[in-house]
Amino acid sequence: MLPEDRLSIILSFTSPEDALRASLVSSCFRLASDSDLVWERFLPSDYAEILSNSVTPLMFCSKKELFQCLSDSVLIDGGNKVFKLEKSSGKKCYILSAKELSITWSSNPLYWSWISMAESRFSRVAVLRTTDWLEIGGKIRTKMLTPNTTYGAYLIMKISERAYGLDLMASEITLEVGNQVCSSNVFLKHGEGSKEMGNLGHKKEGSVREREDGWMEVELGEFYSGEKDEQVKMSLMEVKGCHLKGGLLIEGIEFRPKH
Repeated sequence: MLPEDRLSIILSFTSPEDALRASLVSSCFRLASDSDLVWERFLPSDYAEILSNSVTPLMFCSKKELFQCLSDSVLIDGGNKVFKLEKSSGKKCYILSAKELSITWSSNPLYWSWISMAESRFSRVAVLRTTDWLEIGGKIRTKMLTPNTTYGAYLIMKISERAYGLDLMASEITLEVGNQVCSSNVFLKHGEGSKEMGNLGHKKEGSVREREDGWMEVELGEFYSGEKDEQVKMSLMEVKGCHLKGGLLIEGIEFRPKH
């Protein structure tokens, strides 16, 4: 017996997943759940800025269609970042391309090369030719992400069939937010298993995991976005072995909510 606009207001306090479920109840619920009032609430407050930074203009006729476009991944910032909304919650996800990362000696073709790959989201990925000093770093501001959310940071990578030296010594992983630092170790090799994080000084071993998109990932750590604007820094490095290593492909670092 509730008017459609009141029903829309109620649904706007739920989640995208709940609104889609409600649309199956009746025609009245479907009309209410499709309204711009509902989906405006699920969109991030800075969606207009994200749209202006999109490499390709998005075509939509309603806020629900816009949400669906953003949940399918959008290339932004000149093609150097990917933005995506999590379909079930509407929380923000980002992927920073390898070009957005700090990779030691990546501009020297003796050590690293930049190539295009059909399976990559970006125009170029970084390929390690050979080096005895592996150091990859990234950073993001928490204001870019959904507030009060636990996020994971993941290095998206591949290990070529001709890779060498990557698993002779563990790589060190760190993630830093303010004065809090998490640290762990990982051997860069094909494998499965879960990653455990420990406080600095209590290092535990992580693992390389397969992704649904055909790449592999290493979790660099997790953090809480809170409500303050803080810088999150993460890194993977192996600089102690003094041996040559090669065959590592880097696509970028992904930030996505943890559940």
